[in-house]
Order: sequence, then structure tokens, then C-alpha cells
Amino acid sequence: MTCAIIVQARMTSTRLPGKVLKDVQGKPLLEYLVERLRRVRLADTFAVATTCNDTDLPIVDFCRRLDVPVTRGSEFDVLARYYEAALELDAETVVRITSDCPIIDPAVIDDVIRFYLDHQEQYDYVSNALIQSYPYGMSAEVFSFRALAEAHREAVAEPEREHVTPFIYTRPQRYRIGHVSYPQNLGDHRWTVDTQEDFDLVRRIIESLYPVNPAFGLQDVLALLQEHPDWPQINAHIRQKKLGE
Repeated sequence: MTCAIIVQARMTSTRLPGKVLKDVQGKPLLEYLVERLRRVRLADTFAVATTCNDTDLPIVDFCRRLDVPVTRGSEFDVLARYYEAALELDAETVVRITSDCPIIDPAVIDDVIRFYLDHQEQYDYVSNALIQSYPYGMSAEVFSFRALAEAHREAVAEPEREHVTPFIYTRPQRYRIGHVSYPQNLGDHRWTVDTQEDFDLVRRIIESLYPVNPAFGLQDVLALLQEHPDWPQINAHIRQKKLGE
């Protein structure tokens, strides 16, 4: 069974264009994410799924430079882009990660994959984000290729095409949905990069932790923010986009 991580990435994000290649200490954010995905133990492969637009050629060039598999598809029909990428990777299990999570903890991804693999007879889809207990920026979804193929074949609504998995997780009568929760509620923390304020916080985290420990994880970030309790206020006012926005 092939378990493949697919990362959606494009340069034309609405709130912070070009964010995936924004530089921190001489590296684009996407490179920090790639380093982390390479440490995920339970995934067999991963690829960046970008668009066919010329504006995303810098992402293609980046992937080729780092020897990262890259696939290209529709900008707005991200569901089709994921389906085509999963076909190319011959994936039976699909892990969805978004490129706005450059400091995601590989151990968190492994926890979600492990839960899915251990409970395949019970669940078609598993996530640690539908019920938010992890910080934003630590989100992972794992689901079967069968469910992805059905969504690609049947989904019509624009949010279902743009956001990949709503067709699955909004149909609990059809798909069995599993949740992975953190022992405490850290849902007030925002370590994703969607705005300039988000970038400013994540840049501080990377600049503080990466030079000492490139493999820093969730607990290291929490400890750092305890030392700097004012930092979370940088992006505390940013609201996470809801489905369909």
C-alpha cells in the first residue's frame, strides 16, 4: 500500500501572494516544509501539486532544484489536481498537507497516518483539524484513494472542488470520519501562514529555533512562546477562513 503526501502550493494566494517562497534565513518557506515531510516515517513518497499557470513556474523550478516530485493541474479545481497527483504517485492512501504549514511537526503527521492505518476498517477519512485541538499549522488529513476518486467524480459545488476534502467529511452518512485530538486544546495558537502577520510570527519561530535545532517540533514551539508570551499577539486577530470563503 503506497502512502503519499500531496502538498498543494501556488504563488497566487489571495491574502499573501508568493508566501510559499517567501524567504527566511536564506530559504523559502516551502523548503522548510519539504525538509519536514522528508522526516515523516509512515509516508512512502510525497509531491508538490501546483498549477499549470506560468505564475507557478518558480515553484516548479524550486522542486526540480531540490529533487522534489512536482505535478501540475488546475488552479481552482484543487480536487482534480489532487486526484491527478495521486494517480501519478500510485497512491492508495493520500495525506493532504497545505503549503501554508511550513513548521508542521513530522511526528504529528505520523500520528495521524498511524491512526488511519491502524483503523482502516473503521474510517475512510481521518483528520486532526475538523475538531480543532492542535495549533493551526499542524493540520493533516488522511484518506483513501477510493474516497478521493469518488469525490473527484461526483463533487459539483465549488467549495468541494476548491478545498479537496469537504465532499468526504461533510457526508458522515457515506464516509466514516475519524478524529485525532491533542491531549490539551491548543486551538488558539496560529502557526499557519496566510497573512503578513502570520509570516512575521513564523519567521520569528524559525529564526529562533532552526539554527539550534532544525528538527524542532510542536513542543519546542510551545516552549519558545512561553518565553515570549507577547509573540502570539502578532496574529491573534487573524481569523481562519471558513469553508466557501
